[in-house]
Amino acid sequence: MISSLSPLRPADERAAVDAATFAADVAPLAQPLVLRGQVAAWPAVAAAKAGDNAIADYLGGLEAGAAHPLEVLVSPPEFGGRFFYRGDNLEGFNFNRERAPLKLLLSELLRLAALPAGEAHSLYANAATAPEHLPGWSAGNPIDLDLGGAVPRLWIGNASRTATHYDGSTNLACVVAGRRRFILFPPEQVGNLYLGPLDRTLAGPPSSMVDPTQPDFDRYPRFAEALAHAVVADLGPGDAIFVPATWWHHVQAFDTLNVLCNYWWDFDPANSAFHALVHAMMAVRDRPQFEKEGWRAWFDHYVFSPSAGTAGDHLPASARGVLAPASAQRTERMRQYLLRVLGGK
Repeated sequence: MISSLSPLRPADERAAVDAATFAADVAPLAQPLVLRGQVAAWPAVAAAKAGDNAIADYLGGLEAGAAHPLEVLVSPPEFGGRFFYRGDNLEGFNFNRERAPLKLLLSELLRLAALPAGEAHSLYANAATAPEHLPGWSAGNPIDLDLGGAVPRLWIGNASRTATHYDGSTNLACVVAGRRRFILFPPEQVGNLYLGPLDRTLAGPPSSMVDPTQPDFDRYPRFAEALAHAVVADLGPGDAIFVPATWWHHVQAFDTLNVLCNYWWDFDPANSAFHALVHAMMAVRDRPQFEKEGWRAWFDHYVFSPSAGTAGDHLPASARGVLAPASAQRTERMRQYLLRVLGGK
């Protein structure tokens, strides 16, 4: 039986904040927060409020000097904008990846906007870094918050649904054009989200197999518990949402030309906790239970305990090695150690 979505608790929200308030009251949060009108003063938002042609013209004017074409996901009309796996065996996707200059993407989105409902392909340029793809973006649309030097990334397309996924970095997502709905789940709901393959993903992080806009509770019964803990946020042009790292989120864009700009900070894809999880599955998960309990004590002591960062303080500073305080040098030492031992050298 497939059931429609029940009303969800709205995410917390407040009016736009200045840099000091963001640093003190928002960035430390462990739950999502909507910031109404946070980027309402952006010229891009003003252009979006004037219509699809106006925002397309504005964005096209920022492309001069772009170093690369965009990666664009293209999905046929029959999938209704849901970018996902194809078929029950999950061996393929219901979209293709293409390369296109920004102006070509924008002109195609304007053409598709004139088609009758249900006849348009779904197009989605995801995570296009502004310096490479829209060189004029940052100067014209500054964020004025301390996001650790995060690079602005643009998400441009028509109506779409992005499967529930997590980000390994804290995220500030700012709606520029169109309306978006975020459905968010706390990290501890991972076991109730029915994740897809961990090593063959749609666009990087693993995704939930459940469509939260129309969940099949017969097939995914524990998802009802995840929904009991979910929050929803409806955003329009100028609004932003703060999403802490590891929170799961499903994102739906509703209009014919949607634009979102996001910032991930402390973003280091080469130093991912997810990769550590996969290695732990290989090295620990299938050991006898008594051994796993022993390794649980190690992980608690050296990783998860609030005092884990001081676990090597009884050693001379010169002898702490990978137990030394966090630094670029320690990270490189860890990386070289792992490359050596995992490479069998």
